[in-house]
Amino acid sequence: MRAVLTLRERVIDEDGDLTELVLWQVPRSPKHPAGIRYRLAFLLAGTTRPAILYDNHHPKGHHRHRRGVEEPYGFSTADRLLTDFQADVRRAKAARKERTE
Repeated sequence: MRAVLTLRERVIDEDGDLTELVLWQVPRSPKHPAGIRYRLAFLLAGTTRPAILYDNHHPKGHHRHRRGVEEPYGFSTADRLLTDFQADVRRAKAARKERTE
């Protein structure tokens, strides 16, 4: 089995922020024991580095970048991954709003 693209979405919202979601189903292997490969990125308008980034490239495995800090991510399912990512995006947007008020 080869990698199968299961989700590719790129959205610029009303604030000008960019969200890009890319998920592949891949064969289970030592590199991808969950059978998934992904990159989920959120960039605030006017920036070039993701404010939030979830990915699982080899050899690091599942991890995320938030507020400039990289940390392990406890992957369980693709649905939970998307839910956690969206929660972090909401927090990043709220933090920006607090800074501008």
